[in-house]
Amino acid sequence: MPNAEKLAKKEKYFNKLIDLCVNSPNALMVGVDYVASKQMQDIRMELRGRAEVLMGKNTMIRKGLQIGHEKHPEAGMDKLRAAINGNMGFIFATNCTLDDIRETLKKFTRDSAAKAGQVSVVDWFIPAGPTGMDPSQTSFFQALNIGTKIVKGQIELISDFKILSQGEKVSASGAVLLGKLGVRPFEYKMEVQQVFQDACVFSAAVLDISDDVLIGKFLAGVANMAAFSREVGIPTEAGLPHMFGNAFRNVAALIADADFTFKEVEEVKKFLADPDAYAAANPVAAAPAAGGGGGGAAAAKEEQKKAVVEEEEEADVEFDLFD
Repeated sequence: MPNAEKLAKKEKYFNKLIDLCVNSPNALMVGVDYVASKQMQDIRMELRGRAEVLMGKNTMIRKGLQIGHEKHPEAGMDKLRAAINGNMGFIFATNCTLDDIRETLKKFTRDSAAKAGQVSVVDWFIPAGPTGMDPSQTSFFQALNIGTKIVKGQIELISDFKILSQGEKVSASGAVLLGKLGVRPFEYKMEVQQVFQDACVFSAAVLDISDDVLIGKFLAGVANMAAFSREVGIPTEAGLPHMFGNAFRNVAALIADADFTFKEVEEVKKFLADPDAYAAANPVAAAPAAGGGGGGAAAAKEEQKKAVVEEEEEADVEFDLFD
């Protein structure tokens, strides 16, 4: 039976967790595997006054979220409780954005040496070339079936060798060899796994979507809606600009030869009346058309020259076998 002091600490922890979930419903769920205590302390100090880092045992977190869901069913703590898994914690944004927290986490990374039995998180190759090790240490390479040769009194690798594979355990010989080479292949930091925001839990990949991507998706949807509405003949707000543009073209075509005009169609009638004069008065607008025309004329002349050459060749080869 826990004593009163432990019960008071648990009650305080539950109240803090529930308060943050209700009053600051913007949080990152971070994995803290292999994160050092000094690294954790530096992150807390960096985020002080802007965010709240909350860690704890999974059983206590689940219990607190269960109590909070009973008190505040609209806060989405049941979804948060279902996502609790592994060695993880929370960073609640109290006076900053989630992107600010992510940038802070990137600053505090720690290089680590490979340890025997540890699961590798990267693929690592030892490059071909000199290793700086003397010939007496060839046994480490032989244990891993790595091709070597002795050059100028030191061991040299014949080709690149993959010593670590992502998802596989580090062998004892591989860990010793990487240590002798001075290689620290692993980099550990707080990894953002999921996001808790507005009573919803979603993948951290959503935070990588920029405003430009959202705007592009929205404009593509508007264009599709406009095209669909024009095709089926149902007027919509997205299709109104296209409807007015088509109507104006129809009106301009109708009165092109009629003795009637209005302000919006005057430029069109000027162009139809004398295209050359309009092009001279508006060189910028006429430049693309002139460039295209020049290219077309050059192409026509080239075709004409080819036709003349072909006719001359045919004339040269005409002969009679009985002459």
